[in-house]
Amino acid sequence: MPELILVVDDEPKIIRLARDYLEKNGYRVVTAADGQSALTMARREKPDLIILDLMLPNMDGREVCKILRRESDVPIIMLTALAEEIDQVTGLEIGADDYITKPFSPRALVARVRAMLRRAKGEIKAPRIIRIGLLEVDSEKHTVTYNHNPVHLTPNEFNLLTILASRVGQTLTREQLLDDLHGAASSVDRSVDSHIKNLRKKLEAESGTPLIETVYGIGYRFIDLQH
Repeated sequence: MPELILVVDDEPKIIRLARDYLEKNGYRVVTAADGQSALTMARREKPDLIILDLMLPNMDGREVCKILRRESDVPIIMLTALAEEIDQVTGLEIGADDYITKPFSPRALVARVRAMLRRAKGEIKAPRIIRIGLLEVDSEKHTVTYNHNPVHLTPNEFNLLTILASRVGQTLTREQLLDDLHGAASSVDRSVDSHIKNLRKKLEAESGTPLIETVYGIGYRFIDLQH
């Protein structure tokens, strides 16, 4: 069955545009026009991906994203008319996986959706099981544990961890990480910083020690725990 996309926006024109292009490309689409309806629809329909407008009546997209992220790891792409980088990065820091600014190309939106779904399914080339000390990453089951305790990650956090953990000790630039995450649909460099920040916080909550090191001016590397 085709993947189900939930599109949340209070502008009927945006809803129609996104729905038409997504359906033409083989996706099923459900829609919502405000934050509370978005939560109801997400809980009932269990979409494979959510396109979520930042500015919504009653409950804005940030709050909706926070609630969704507490309940699910569903991929979330934020829609924003705010061009300032801080607004885009704030969306990523509260759990969104990516963002696209208005006005947007419908083809670019479909490409972003396709790339996000592909990565959410774990289509990153890596060993099925990665074990580093007490950390275990299962790319087939899409699970992460530390000392047998589950670590709940968003799709992009999981993919970043898989990329870094499969190349322990190797420094990867932001550009390399962005290319692996988004391909041609990459976002600004700061999106990697935001995802890494969230990933570190979740890993260190279990490990009690840093596992990902910043190589200033270059990028990041997963620390070789054998040395």
